[in-house]
Amino acid sequence: MAIDEAKLTDREKELANQFTATKDLLRKVDKQVAMVMDLNKCVGCQLCSMACKTLWTNVEGREYMWWNKVNTMPGKGSPKDWERMGGGYKVLFGGKVRDPLRGKLPTKKEFGDMWKYNWDEVANSKAGTVHLQAKNEDGTIPDWGMNWDEDQGGGEYPNAFYFYLPRICNHCAYPACLDDCPRNAIIKREEDGAVVIDQDRCKGYRFCLEACPYKVIYFNFIKRVSQKCIFCYPRLEQGVPNACARQCTGRVRFVGLRDDPKSLIYKLVKVWKVALPLHPEYGTEPNVFYVPPLAPPRLDAKGNPDPSKPRIPAQYLRFLFGPEVDSALETLSKEMEKVRQGGKSELMEILVAREWKKMFEPFITDPATLERKSA
Repeated sequence: MAIDEAKLTDREKELANQFTATKDLLRKVDKQVAMVMDLNKCVGCQLCSMACKTLWTNVEGREYMWWNKVNTMPGKGSPKDWERMGGGYKVLFGGKVRDPLRGKLPTKKEFGDMWKYNWDEVANSKAGTVHLQAKNEDGTIPDWGMNWDEDQGGGEYPNAFYFYLPRICNHCAYPACLDDCPRNAIIKREEDGAVVIDQDRCKGYRFCLEACPYKVIYFNFIKRVSQKCIFCYPRLEQGVPNACARQCTGRVRFVGLRDDPKSLIYKLVKVWKVALPLHPEYGTEPNVFYVPPLAPPRLDAKGNPDPSKPRIPAQYLRFLFGPEVDSALETLSKEMEKVRQGGKSELMEILVAREWKKMFEPFITDPATLERKSA
């Protein structure tokens, strides 16, 4: 809720100004590392998810966490119906004022609990008498989980459709989680712009999760602190790209400096303008961008294609990526056609990514060459 400054005392105004100045300082960065994901390449293999899970979330209290996930769209995602849970900002006066909005606090079951299975019962029973069954930690039958609706789509035959949407923390320029943390436990790292949570300052209030409109912050119920994707900053510090990006078999992910005119991120976002933020209306200015998915034409009752009507409804893509998605898809189509006609296209060369190391410049160090340090 916006503060009515006219009703504040001088002392309250002083404290409000100090609060704002502190939050501005916590958002200050020297460089911003960003990521672009080409949704036309993602095949939903989940190698990115497993790379992240193996590296970051296979320890106590993080078992149910998926800092990287690949949702099937259109779908309810993880946590269930996250797009309806609110958060972010109400952006006023052309972006000069961002009024934080606190949304719903997702439950552990809405994220997808860490299931237990009746392995012993199955192994010790007569064949065929007991079937394998999953249960939540409290003994209830699961009704949701990470990728519960995987490969389920929208539309009707013969025009059904779906596509994959990899999701991580967006490491926003204006993180609502940072603004809503009363402990100032959330900061943007000056070195690279990654949004991180100080585990010593965090007291587990979870206001950050309510404020995050993407619902990508988890709560560690054992350690009683909030935890999330850290953009693999220990790897970035050594010139190594994010684990999810380097393990991607489809060459979906580009990593680089957002404001460096030489970077592929800059070209995709600011020059060609085909990489767009997810739900820009949330007002957080994400630093993770998506090349929207192209789609085959719809078929009529006789099975004839209508090139003027793509399989994925334009209205749905606008819901995800904003009105700029129309021009982005038009640019992609024009550049593809240029290549089909024998021409050359810088954009297509970037997206084809023939030399995968160029997708990560300047983070091209092979992690196998680094000296391992014992914990």
